[in-house]
Amino acid sequence: MNASMMMINSMSVSPDMPSSSPFQSQSLSTPISSPPSTSLPLRTIPGSYGWPLLGPISDRLDYFWFQGPETFFRKRIEKHKSTVFRTNIPPTWPLFLNVNPNVIAVLDCKSFAHLFDMEIVEKKNILVGDFMPSVKFTGGLRVSAYLDTSEPKHAQLKGFAMDTLKRSSKLWVPEVVSSLDTLFDTVEKELSEKNSISYMVPLQKCVFNFLSKSIVGADPKADAEVAENGFSMLDKWLALQILPTVSINILQPLEEIFLHSFAYPFALVSGDYNKLHNFVEKEGKEVVQRGQDEFGLTKEEAIHNLLFILGFNAFGGFSIFLPKLINAIASDTTGLQAKLRSEVKEKCGTSALTFESVKSLELVQSVVCETLRLNPPVPLQFARARKDFQLSSYDSVYDIKKGELLCGYQPLVMRDSKVFDDAESFKAERFMGEKGSELLSYLYWSNGPQTGTPNDMNKQCAGKDYVTLVACLIVAYVFQRYESITGNSSSITAVEKAK
Repeated sequence: MNASMMMINSMSVSPDMPSSSPFQSQSLSTPISSPPSTSLPLRTIPGSYGWPLLGPISDRLDYFWFQGPETFFRKRIEKHKSTVFRTNIPPTWPLFLNVNPNVIAVLDCKSFAHLFDMEIVEKKNILVGDFMPSVKFTGGLRVSAYLDTSEPKHAQLKGFAMDTLKRSSKLWVPEVVSSLDTLFDTVEKELSEKNSISYMVPLQKCVFNFLSKSIVGADPKADAEVAENGFSMLDKWLALQILPTVSINILQPLEEIFLHSFAYPFALVSGDYNKLHNFVEKEGKEVVQRGQDEFGLTKEEAIHNLLFILGFNAFGGFSIFLPKLINAIASDTTGLQAKLRSEVKEKCGTSALTFESVKSLELVQSVVCETLRLNPPVPLQFARARKDFQLSSYDSVYDIKKGELLCGYQPLVMRDSKVFDDAESFKAERFMGEKGSELLSYLYWSNGPQTGTPNDMNKQCAGKDYVTLVACLIVAYVFQRYESITGNSSSITAVEKAK
């Protein structure tokens, strides 16, 4: 490993943050997972996988059709009187013969934390469970998200991602603000013509634009087709990879027959993906070249990993999270908007926003964290046992065998009533103050705790601090521009200009 690699591995990707910031990445005071308490009884893991073929298909139908993911897990918690149990997770038989749907569900904060202890678990090829989309979707390469920390290439690719984010840190704020100007100009224009407008397309264009410039160093305007349709190209590319694992709530049994029974071929989006590849190769050539020169990557490794970071991690995550954040604010009837507006005006005034200025917005940051708690962009987290070990929940210890797949459903884990008061409710001020800061250790949306630090020895999202800061920036922007905003997770019905 050369000197530049060693330097990147030791540095934090986070923008400079004061210690008082609840988004501060820091070392935890205790390990992510500690040895199980000897006072807890050893218990056999409840639940079963059922009869071969029949058990998995029954669980699949419950998961997607008869119950839905959240009810699926809740009912099994009730049935087994345990937050740790055996079950099956789609995709399954008949056309996923090489996929093993057997998992051990871990659905409380204490047991779930084991998924991030890289001494006892591994993350090779289990981004979305035992099912792995064809590598054709990523240029025939296993990109960083599918690599375990023990694989040498992981350190190179994680270092490249962190370095790219660090170098682009000064671009983020102006690019986000410029894209937001375009987004809300569009919103206001359309609202002047009708009573309600869907903001998903302009929002995704906004996100694609600032991410392309900030991460890849590539301006979509350099390619007319990418500028107009780049966001939809990524939507289709993403969808075809994960369709077998997600519910989109269309008419059953059509969803089961056509979406969850087989993997869709890359050929359906190969043309679009090749256009995005060429766009990154040409317009992001400086970043691509740096990946080759400083991190020992091939040109294709740099391009396809940049595309995955841009499309799957960043664009996909923001596309899911931001509508939830907008909904939490725009549909609120408790007076939250007035409090947010007051904090933004008091702390930021009408001055140009910066990452530094939004770090002072304690309520805004808490609202962002609370939205991530209740609506994590990636609901399922997986890890495979690297060795035999004992996993502890609050009341029992369980023997886990090497090779067994652990699965956590985050929307339930982060409603753990032993950690969060009134856990089912949205509490805007939950993460404020000293007690609120302590709760950040249980906010796991980024493939690790919010208090963790991304590095090449873990799988935590390299850009986790940028996600939360950009979200705060967006909220601050909205309340500098508007007195109020009314809408939900898909549409806006009214805005009142700032006075």
